Amino acid sequence: MKKVFIIKNLHLLISSFIIIPIGLVYGLAPNLLFDINLNSVDEHNVFKAIMGLYIALGILFILGIFDSKFWKSATITNVFLMFGLASGRILSLFSDGIPSTLFCVGIFGEIILGTFALYQYKKQTAI
Repeated sequence: MKKVFIIKNLHLLISSFIIIPIGLVYGLAPNLLFDINLNSVDEHNVFKAIMGLYIALGILFILGIFDSKFWKSATITNVFLMFGLASGRILSLFSDGIPSTLFCVGIFGEIILGTFALYQYKKQTAI
């Protein structure tokens, strides 16, 4: 039973462990991991908003792990978030060029997490 619980929620667990810290980096120290230099209050405001969004989604994913009534919405949100991020990054590859290694690795991680979340959703809702 415990193994099923872990596998069913693995996409939410991994996603929350990634997006909460990345959100904190975006909002508090974006130049820590990325070649980003914010020069205006508006730019800082946008990155803090992204931080809030990432943390809120991470909390939703954690709720989905521990409260079954949130699992479906957390999983569908995870699918859309991961595929949305990946598609935006792929668009950027073609329009802006190749980003840093961390962002390139992110594309593959997002596609894998989105696909696994979609698989889990289909598997769990077919029961």
